[in-house]
Amino acid sequence: MLEIKNLHFRYSKQLPEVLCGIDLTLEKGEIGILLGKNGAGKSTLFKTILGIERPSSGSVELNSVLLNSVSPAQRAKYIAYVPQNVTFGDLSVFDTVMTGRISYFGVKAGKEDYDAVRAALDEMGLSGFADRSADRLSGGEKQKVAIARAIVGNPRLIIFDEPTGNLDLANERLLIEEAEKLAKTYGISILCSLHDLNEAAELGDKFFFMKDGAIRYAGGKELFTEDVIEDIYGVRVRVNHIGNQILITGGTSK
Repeated sequence: MLEIKNLHFRYSKQLPEVLCGIDLTLEKGEIGILLGKNGAGKSTLFKTILGIERPSSGSVELNSVLLNSVSPAQRAKYIAYVPQNVTFGDLSVFDTVMTGRISYFGVKAGKEDYDAVRAALDEMGLSGFADRSADRLSGGEKQKVAIARAIVGNPRLIIFDEPTGNLDLANERLLIEEAEKLAKTYGISILCSLHDLNEAAELGDKFFFMKDGAIRYAGGKELFTEDVIEDIYGVRVRVNHIGNQILITGGTSK
């Protein structure tokens, strides 16, 4: 379980807080979606969870491990990250995925690491791409490599930062299906930021609407109301319920 308690962060003492008392809980195998306008604090929250930035106060725990107090190598065993813009450099797909095991072997990979990479490639349907240059793949294929690199270390939490932003509809669907499988089949918690409210409503179990560095609303799909969306985004929309599905249309500024 991911548990964030009263998290505060500012980039310097002279600047206002970017995170203002964040409280967030995500259970094992749950998919949590961060929602909000650019500048709401989503990326900064990710950075504090990943250990890139150190919070001013508050705590981040994963499975009762206080992440603030562990080494970067240890944290990397608990959390994996899939960025929006995926670049790999001049490495093969196999070697790129192997970088997700560095926190386990340090200098030289062993049989267990090679087996883990092969299993991750097979899981993502990438076995036939192992020797190809990762950076020369299509956008969808790169995202699959990034997910393989994330899961090869057996993380408890995967953070996805706008994962569908550069994908076509077919690859968006593929990524959503893979995220659901990671959560429901393997019990990995997922925290994901999205701009598309319809994608968010389809994918998420729990939703965190952020504004001005705080989580203004947290809960389930009942949060997708016209008033909540107007408060967070400053636009009027229509929220349509079609069976168990939510379809959000419109987007007129106030």
